Order: sequence, then C-alpha cells, then structure tokens
Amino acid sequence: MYDAVVTNGRVIDGTGAPARVAGIGIRHGRVVAVGDLDESGRVVIDAGGLVVAPGFIDLHSHYDAQVFWDATLTPSCLHGVTTVVGGNCGLTLAPVSAADQDFLTRLLARVEAIPVEALLAGVEYTWSSYPEFLDAIDAKPLGLNMGFMVGHSAVRRAAMGPAASERAASPEELRAMCAVLSQALSAGGFGFSTANVPTQVDGDGRPTPPNFATPEEFVELSRVCGEHGGTSIEFIPGSFLQGFSDEDMNLMADMSAAANRHLNWNTPLINRSNPDIYRRQLSASDMAREKGGRVVPLFMAQNGPTQQDFLRGYVYRSLPGWGWLFDLPVPERIAALRQPETRKRLRDALDAETTGLAVTMRGSWGQHIVNDVRDPKLRHLEGRRISDIAAEHNVSDFDAVIDVAVAADLEVGFVRYSFGNADEWTTKARAEVLKDPRVVLGASDAGAHMDMMVGADFPTRCLGELVREKGIFTLEEMIHQFTEIPARLYGLRDRGRIEPGTWADLVVFDPATVDAGPLRTVNDLPAGASRLMTESVGVHHVLVAGQALVEDNKVTGVRAGRLLRSGRDNDTVLAREGPP
Repeated sequence: MYDAVVTNGRVIDGTGAPARVAGIGIRHGRVVAVGDLDESGRVVIDAGGLVVAPGFIDLHSHYDAQVFWDATLTPSCLHGVTTVVGGNCGLTLAPVSAADQDFLTRLLARVEAIPVEALLAGVEYTWSSYPEFLDAIDAKPLGLNMGFMVGHSAVRRAAMGPAASERAASPEELRAMCAVLSQALSAGGFGFSTANVPTQVDGDGRPTPPNFATPEEFVELSRVCGEHGGTSIEFIPGSFLQGFSDEDMNLMADMSAAANRHLNWNTPLINRSNPDIYRRQLSASDMAREKGGRVVPLFMAQNGPTQQDFLRGYVYRSLPGWGWLFDLPVPERIAALRQPETRKRLRDALDAETTGLAVTMRGSWGQHIVNDVRDPKLRHLEGRRISDIAAEHNVSDFDAVIDVAVAADLEVGFVRYSFGNADEWTTKARAEVLKDPRVVLGASDAGAHMDMMVGADFPTRCLGELVREKGIFTLEEMIHQFTEIPARLYGLRDRGRIEPGTWADLVVFDPATVDAGPLRTVNDLPAGASRLMTESVGVHHVLVAGQALVEDNKVTGVRAGRLLRSGRDNDTVLAREGPP
C-alpha cells in the first residue's frame, strides 16, 4: 500500500511533455509510480478534473526572518510553491556578532521593507556563524523546502566591522571575507549573493556594505563559489536601473567565469520611456558567454499589483516634496488633504520633476484601482478605477484619489498593476522577454516589500493571465518554466519533475479558475505589524514530501519540508551548462 495516492488527475510532469491522465503513488515522501496504480493508498486525493503538477520553485525570496515565526512561509505555500531560495540581494542574518545583530536586522528591514518591529519581536539570534544559522533552521519543523544564499553585507561586516560601510577592503580583510564565505558554503550555503545598487541603504540611511567593494572583491568572492559544489551567484549591479554599464556587464561576466557558475539577477525592466533598457540588460548574457561565464536574468513574469496608501505612505512619502505630509499626525494629514492649497503643493512638486517615480506617478493616477477599503460604507468603491470615479464626479484623477483617501480616513489602498494599462509596445516587449531563452521566469521577492506587494503569488497569477486569459503559454510550458527550469538552474536533485524517484512535492489545481485573489492587509506579523496578503483561487492541494501542507487555502499542521544544503541536495551546474 502506498502512503498516499493522487488519482484521476491530468499530470503535467514539469518537463514540458503533454498532460496525461494518471495516478501518482507516493511512498516515504517520494513518487514511486506514475500511471495505472495497482495499489491503494492510506491517503487518497481524487484529482478528477484537476491538474497535478510539480510544486513550484521560487529562486528569489527573502524569507530569512519569516521562517522563524512562520514555518509555512505564507502566502507562498498557498500558491503552490514548495521550494524557495532565500538570502538574496546580499542580505542574510548570518554571520553575525552580538554587536552586529541590530545592524543586520535594521538593514534587512530597510532594504526589503519588512516592519522592523516584526523582526525585533520575531527573530531571536541563537547563532553567530553561518553554519549555526543553517543548523538553527534545520532544527525547525519546516513547511517548505528552503535553501539560502550567503549575503555579502553580512560577510563584509563580519570581516571588517563598521568599516564595511565606509571603505574598500584591505588584502587581509578580503582574505578574511573569502574564509568566512568558504565556511558558509561548506556548511551548505547555496552561493554568494550581493548587490551594490545605490538606492539600497542600511537602517541609518548609509549605502549597504557592498557599495564600498571593489571589482576585485566581487570577483574574488565569486571565485570562492567555484571551490564548493552546488553553488551559484546572485547579483544586482549598481547600474541596474540604467540598463547596466559596460563596466557592470564585464564585472558580471568576470564573476561568473571566475567561479565557473551561473550568475543571476532580477528583473528585466520594461519601460516605454526607455525602450532599449531591457535589451541592453539581456545583452549581459551574451557578453558573459563570450567570456566563459553565464549570466541569467530572472524575470518577474506576473502582472502583479502594487498598493500604495496615504496612511503608511511607504511610496508616497518618498515622492519629492511630499515627505512633510507624512510627518503630520493622521488627523492633521486628513485635514491638510482636504485643502486645495495642499493639493496644489503636492501637484506642483510632482510637476517640477523630469525623471523618476514622480513622472510615473503623475501620469498614472487614473490607472489606480481602489482596494482594501476598511469602511463598510465605502466597500462599493472596491475594484473601481480612479479614472471612472473622476469622470463621474467631474474632478481630476489626482483629486479623485485624494477624495477617496479622505473619505476613508486614509484606510484604503490604491492598486496599480505592472502591465495593467499596457499599450501595444509594452505588450510586445513583455512577450519578447517572457519567451527569451536566456530568461528564467518566476522571481518573486516573496517575504519582502510586504507593505506594497505580494510577489509570492506569481505562479497562480501567471497561470490565470498568461495561460488561461492570453494563451501566451500552454499549461505544460508555464509549469515547465516554474518547475524543471529553475530546478535545473540550481541543480536541485529530484525536484521540478514528476517521475519515479522524485520528491512528491505536488500542487493540485483547477486550470479553469486558478488565479490569485486580491491584496488584503492583515495584522499577523510579530508585534501586530501589518502586511499585504493574497490567497489563491483554484488551488486544491499543495503537497510537500507527499503530505498535504495546504488544503483549499488552509494551511494544515503538516511540516514535511527540508533545509536544502548545497552539495548534498543539489548538484554542481557549471557556467557552460544549460541554455545561453
């Protein structure tokens, strides 16, 4: 008798092969049979009329802290994700000395927009070295499978102390960094992650430590990856927002070649006002190949919503000339927003700008959709476009946003979709990136920026839009993108496919309805802090190692996930292996 069976489902095995109706027999956490089953199971899941696919794999998450208070990593698990990689963008919580715990906590909070009060209440540092950090996670009952990169900021701080945020490293300090990184990779770290984007700052507003690194430092730390099996590199270079400088493209190629490992970055930018930026970014892959490396763009494929509001003001506060408004207590802020002179002051501040977020914002008010309304009397506004509300009341789009915010006492969100008002150029450019063989789909940023987005819902959102609604991918193609392709990139053993011998990480969903639900604010973080959440639509079961972690959007008590360690749970993938 099998431990569990999934019967009558349309099995899409992750390889891109056509779906077939088959049963799946599971024993000891692994698939042991696919096809006509000759045994029954202790647990039976009838998947009649549903698709059964490998669990989805998310290579770019920031669950390093959340795992300590939420072993199921919601909402990723609700959307069929069964394996995640954390520790990206150079940010990890180890190695760390007692004196640097506050620094790393506030660094993660600031860069990834995680409420600092949640981190302070939810993370107890019981480790100092990176191996101890992995052991602390390994000792926990995990809902999902998790691997972790080793962050440059923590490595640099461990070797240099506060000087990590002040200057270049000496030769001795660089050797110390290499030793720290080598120890972390030997313990099972999945690779080296870093970012020197100048917009990323620490809790005191200073540039993050990698911003002070020389090209030699980036290359030498990457070279350490080549000394350890199962490792990779993740890097967001400083010129990312400008489309990559020649220097940064050469640096990425050199880092990859030095390690003989792939280097990935996240995410290609599609912007009609800078129409060549994504092609410039993708060309980094071609340069790397010429130099013996492999650079892989990870693309956030989903048409994901971002939400802003005038209460917390995490986006609006950063607009030029708007910060003063959010220094006011909420009652005074509401009163100020009622005044025509305040609105004129805010509009004038945006109009004075010629580049950046201010330009994007002032041209997109009408595209926003009212969401997450707290006042029941105003719920009729949910789902309505601001441009329609403005037309009804004969006011500007900007005034309509302010009017709704004031009427709701600021307890309302305004959602805009990444490609919600896509013109012909944008639609074509997005399709070009989605289909580019150099690109790997599925980067999410899950666990981060939780006050304005939920990237964790990328699988269900893409299955709903890109497969069912637009037909850009077939089901088999989309599932292949989210399962076998990322598993191959990181060399994950026995994951990303459904065949005898693979881990029984499975998602069972209805292709006719699968999607992501609306953004909702919940106050379920430590210390009562808030975040945005989405539930899935049409996902019936999510299995990890053959046990149901999720049943109809409800997390069960099962904890069958594993800490994944490099070299033990994955294979070495050399830079030259895989597609260009």
